[in-house]
Amino acid sequence: MYQLTFSFDEFLAEFWQKKPTIIKGGFKDFVDPISPDELAGLAMEEEVDSRYIAKQGDDWDVKHGPLSFDNVPEDNWSFIVQAANHWHEGAARLVTPFRQMPNWLFDDLMISYSTPGGGVGAHIDQYDVFIVQGSGKRHWRVGPKKDDYEEEFGHPALRQIKGFDPIIDEVLEPGDILYIPPGFPHDGYAIETSMSFSVGFRSPKKQELLSSFADYVIANDIGDVHYHNPALPARKHSGAILASEAKDLENMMRSLLDHPQMMQQWMGEHLSNSRHELDVIAAEPPWQNAETYQFLESGEEMKRLGGLRAFYFPEQPHILYINGDRYELPQECGSAAAYLCDEEAISQNLLGKLIDHPAFIALLTQLVNHGYWYPAD
Repeated sequence: MYQLTFSFDEFLAEFWQKKPTIIKGGFKDFVDPISPDELAGLAMEEEVDSRYIAKQGDDWDVKHGPLSFDNVPEDNWSFIVQAANHWHEGAARLVTPFRQMPNWLFDDLMISYSTPGGGVGAHIDQYDVFIVQGSGKRHWRVGPKKDDYEEEFGHPALRQIKGFDPIIDEVLEPGDILYIPPGFPHDGYAIETSMSFSVGFRSPKKQELLSSFADYVIANDIGDVHYHNPALPARKHSGAILASEAKDLENMMRSLLDHPQMMQQWMGEHLSNSRHELDVIAAEPPWQNAETYQFLESGEEMKRLGGLRAFYFPEQPHILYINGDRYELPQECGSAAAYLCDEEAISQNLLGKLIDHPAFIALLTQLVNHGYWYPAD
């Protein structure tokens, strides 16, 4: 089990979305949760999002997965696997200590393997990231947040900048953690063959929220009402849009937001959608309710699928939002949300008398059949 050596409350107060920092020994006695061979195996899979990045002189080479590792150079190259927590249970355990953060902000665990000199060049990201140094050493530089960094076009698949004066310039060793907020330029390269584990948090943009909400409104046939003004005045200037009319149209749009229950449902469904492919394997043959009950009653444990997004609103804990869908239980099953959405594994010891409720067992059986929960080994 991985444990952080620092106070998350103190970190959030001083650094979160304020300034970058290095936490030396953020994990004590850190051991890579996945081997380079296992990571390479994932990068060779069609379903897994991966990239190969190499630099020879001033020339960059980028390939998107599935990758093969024939004829790779001796050094100055890396390969990266996105959402590795979706595909490797050991890697997913590295995310657990960061569950003190809201899970709806969590994006994925990205893992990179780099030979000496390997990196992706200086660049700026628009998300928060904790970069945990695994085996080997890596040199990191981080610059101040500014609006006028000049872009560099080393390769169409890389968004790089020309350079910066560092405010952090250090070598990370196993267990060290580099935190970088959005907008701070950074550049890292391997001093020796190394592994890096990036725990990323991505906040939604206004554009994304508006676009998603508009799609939800259209899909659910909400607001199919025309502008109505029985007190319409005659006018001399027919081309004019009067201020009162513009305000009416604006109020029509704003009125769509004035439905708290509808907003909750859209938000729950939207935030529980994953941006990355999930390793979903539906149960075959499907489980029956009685099997689920007997499995739990016998003391066995169910695990939640790596990367599955499952949320609830504390005011309505009997309604769950899982992988973009809404599930409703009777109100007396309200404790189910905390078990299914907060915990990574469930058992009779945790659930108690909840397993005797037929509606809960029916829902859990449905989720098992979807491949969202599965029997622990």
